[in-house]
Amino acid sequence: MTHPKESAKVAIEVKNIVKQVDDATGHLTILNGIDFTAHAGETLAIVGASGSGKSTLLGIIAGLDVPSSGQVLLDGVDLFSLSEDERAGFRKEKLGFVFQSFQLLAHLTALENVMLPLELRGDKQAKEKAEAMLDRVGLAARLRHYPKYLSGGEQQRVALARAFVTEPPLLFADEPTGSLDAQTGESIIQLMFTLNRERHSTLVLVTHDLSIAARCGRTLKISAGHLVSE
Repeated sequence: MTHPKESAKVAIEVKNIVKQVDDATGHLTILNGIDFTAHAGETLAIVGASGSGKSTLLGIIAGLDVPSSGQVLLDGVDLFSLSEDERAGFRKEKLGFVFQSFQLLAHLTALENVMLPLELRGDKQAKEKAEAMLDRVGLAARLRHYPKYLSGGEQQRVALARAFVTEPPLLFADEPTGSLDAQTGESIIQLMFTLNRERHSTLVLVTHDLSIAARCGRTLKISAGHLVSE
């Protein structure tokens, strides 16, 4: 994949992010001085060993976690100058998420899961848009099924549909194939990148799989809480 033009709008600015937590020995530093920028439409992979801090970093960039110090600007908005409610509202309008564990609501059908972010926005066409999105990911025949009756690959397709249905400018994916077999995971990755190109999102992907990372325009490597290569 090609790099975005230098003139492209800056979508993500991460400035000197530090994350510390207290443990039995005192302070444990999970992230230590992380800085990077991503442009609109860019695809960026974050890689590193288990425990390196990559998922913590993604959570902070998405405003799901709060750093000990530092700044994150998404589309020019300083996330941590917002209240918790304001951050939640910003996520609802600007962000899409794909998780390793799918994070579908068990009591809702596939269609209802995909409708949910649209309904939270008050979208009067939530049902029509959700049906079209599920058709796009190959699940037109599974609209009324609950997650427990769907395979892992089908559940992740529902999760992709839910993430993309609001056409978010920013998409965050945390090990999206981690719960899937290799063949199913490959189909999900292909679909995710295809949808991302179609909708011109900025994608930040956490993965331990270097072959998946290689499909992104750029890769950041985290080791022991430090950004060690780009």
